[in-house]
Amino acid sequence: MQTTLYNFGDSLEKIEKEIKECKKCPLYKTRKNAVPGEGGFQRRIMFVGEAPGRREDELGRPFVGAAGKFLDELLASIGLSRKDVYITNIVKCRPPGNRDPTDEEIKLCSPYLDRQIAIMKPRIICPLGRFSAKYILEKFGFEMGKISKIQGKVFEGNILILPMYHPAAALYHQNLKSELYKSFEVLKSLL
Repeated sequence: MQTTLYNFGDSLEKIEKEIKECKKCPLYKTRKNAVPGEGGFQRRIMFVGEAPGRREDELGRPFVGAAGKFLDELLASIGLSRKDVYITNIVKCRPPGNRDPTDEEIKLCSPYLDRQIAIMKPRIICPLGRFSAKYILEKFGFEMGKISKIQGKVFEGNILILPMYHPAAALYHQNLKSELYKSFEVLKSLL
């Protein structure tokens, strides 16, 4: 399990400022906006995507494109909205051409996510997609399997982890939509 040292003066605002000024990897050169994350935290649920897309980069907000619209629909299907959950990504800047984040980008950017988790102390983390599922599961001492085998299954530890397909994947592969709805029903049962 990965360990990270935290300042007692750490805050979401401080992390957000650091993310917006970050130049640890070359992604800062091509971004319009870094995307720290947003939402409410009444339910102590955190959704972790992989990296911002084009619309997210333009607006500086997570999940605001087509995948975000579908995520809103999924949340509404179980009586939740964005104000009930916190939404962020492992990598806070858009990889050019919406390519997958590299291992190096994840390594350099993930300490921000680690600090967000440490501050918020979520009860449930829902990694969206294989990159975020791998990072979150391994961080908490679990092995990553194929996303198709682990999505919708609850991993129990100090924090409940419920990996899911990325909403964008379901937009490209319609057959995954019903699986995502089932995963959200599992999330509802945990509330």
